[in-house]
Amino acid sequence: MKRIFCLLLSAALLLSLSACAGGPVPDLSSSASSSGDTSQAEDPPPRNIPFTLAFYPEYSLHPVLAVNRANLTLSPLLYESLFTVDASFQAVPVLCESYAASGDKLVWTFTLRSGITFSNGAPLDGAAVAAALELARAPGSRYRERLADVAAITVPEEAPGQLVITLRRPNGSLPLLLDIPIALGEEERPAGTGPYALTEDGLSLAARSGWWQRDKTLPVQSIPLHPVSRSDELIYAFDSGEVSLVDVDLMATSAMGYGGNYQTWDYAATGFLYLGFNTQSGLCRTPEVRRTLALAVDRDTAASVAYANHALPARLPVHPDSPLYSPAAAQAAPDFDLEELAAQAESQRLTGKALVFLVNNENTAKAAVAQHIAFQLEAAGLTVDLQQLSFEDFTAALAAGRFDLYLGETVLTADFDLAPLLSSSGALNYGGWWEESADSLLHAMQAASPEDKPAAAQALFSLLDQQTPVVPILFKNGSVLTQWGKLSGLSPVRGNAFYQMENWSIQ
Repeated sequence: MKRIFCLLLSAALLLSLSACAGGPVPDLSSSASSSGDTSQAEDPPPRNIPFTLAFYPEYSLHPVLAVNRANLTLSPLLYESLFTVDASFQAVPVLCESYAASGDKLVWTFTLRSGITFSNGAPLDGAAVAAALELARAPGSRYRERLADVAAITVPEEAPGQLVITLRRPNGSLPLLLDIPIALGEEERPAGTGPYALTEDGLSLAARSGWWQRDKTLPVQSIPLHPVSRSDELIYAFDSGEVSLVDVDLMATSAMGYGGNYQTWDYAATGFLYLGFNTQSGLCRTPEVRRTLALAVDRDTAASVAYANHALPARLPVHPDSPLYSPAAAQAAPDFDLEELAAQAESQRLTGKALVFLVNNENTAKAAVAQHIAFQLEAAGLTVDLQQLSFEDFTAALAAGRFDLYLGETVLTADFDLAPLLSSSGALNYGGWWEESADSLLHAMQAASPEDKPAAAQALFSLLDQQTPVVPILFKNGSVLTQWGKLSGLSPVRGNAFYQMENWSIQ
C-alpha cells in the first residue's frame, strides 16, 4: 500500500511541478528553409557566453534592505560579514579577527581585521560595522527579527577597531547570527568589502585590486550582469544560457520552473517542516497519544517524493549536519511504523476517533506530506478531517485553536534557537505546550557555549522525546542551478552561492 501511495504521490507532484514550469518555448515547426533547399543549412556555431549573473536594475542591491532574490544572490560577491556559516553550521570568521564573551553570554566584544577597505576606499572600522548592524535591526530590514535580542551596539572610544554587542537574552553562539553582509550606508548600491565591485555603468562586476584576501585567486576578473525585470525573463535567460547561475528554493510556494540542461547543487538550509499538536484540548492532550500519532510520519517519503530529494529527513528539531544533532536522541525518537501505529491506536482506544488536521494548501509539497500522514492515520482506524486552507485561514485557525494536528513550517536561525517554537511564550507555540522544565532547558541550550551546547541540547531532546510536543519531519535544501558542464567545484552554503569560489573551475 505504501509503494502504491508513493507512486501516486510522485505522479501528482510531477504534474503539479510541470504546470509551474513557465517560460517561453521556441517554435521549431518552421525551421526548414522556405525554398525547400536545405543542403547548405548548418547549425550555427555555439555561442561563447561568459559566466553571467542576473540583475534586476530597478531593484535595490542593498544586502540588508533588498527583497529581490536575484539581486541578493549577488551580495556575497560585493559584501562580506563578520562571520560566515559553513555547511556544518559552524561560524567561520571573515571580517572579525577575534571575539570574547562575558561569563553570562550577554556582552560580546568583536575585534575587526585591520587594513580592510570598502570598494570606495573608506576604511572598515567599528563605527561602520555598528552602523550596518543598527540598520540590520531597524524596521524594513531582512534581519530585524534575528537581532531582536540585541539591546545595544557600541564602539569603545579607546578601541575604534572593536565592536561591543549587548544582548537582552544570553546567547552562547552569537557569531552564528552575524553572517549579515556589511554595507556602507543605506543607498541602493552601497560600497562593500567583497571581492567584486559594481562598475559605474552597472553592467558588470569587476574584481577589486584592493581586496584584502589577495591570497585567493578569483576564477574570473569580470562578471557581466544580464538585466531582467520579470521572473519569466529570468527563467528564459537561464534556460537559454544567457545567465549562468541562479540560487533558488525549488520547493517554495511560488517556485519558478526552470528547464534546459542544468546541474543542481543543493545546500543545507534551516527551513523546518514539522507536525504540531493541540496539547491543550482534544485527543492530543496526552504525550502517549502524540507519540503514537508520530508513528504515521514517513520522513523518507516526504523528503524523497514530496520534496523531490531537495530535503533531508530529521528526527530532531536541529539540522542533521549540525553538531547539535544527536544520533542517540534521534534513534530514540518515534519513527514511521504502520503496524505499531495500528497496534497502539487500538490499545489506546483511538480507533474511530476524529482528528482535525490543518495544512496550508498553497504549497504542493507540503499538502502532499499532509495527505500522506492523513492516509496513514486513517489506515490505522482514525478519522481525519484534513482541512487544506489558505495561509490567512490557516493562521487564523491555529490562533483560535481549531485543530488537533497541523503541518507547520518555519525558518530557524543557524544557532537553532527553539524558544519561538517550544517556549511557554513562543510566538510559534500554537499548540500551547508547557512543561515545568522546558523553559529552563531552552534557556540553558541557548546560553551554552559551543563546546557545552551539544550536552544542553541532549537534555532538551530527552524532554521532547517524553512529551512529543512536535514531530520533526525534514529540513528543506536550497539549490544553486548552473548550466550543465560550465562550472565545477561549487560548495554553496545558506546565503552564499559563491562560498569558497576560489576553488571553482569555469569552462
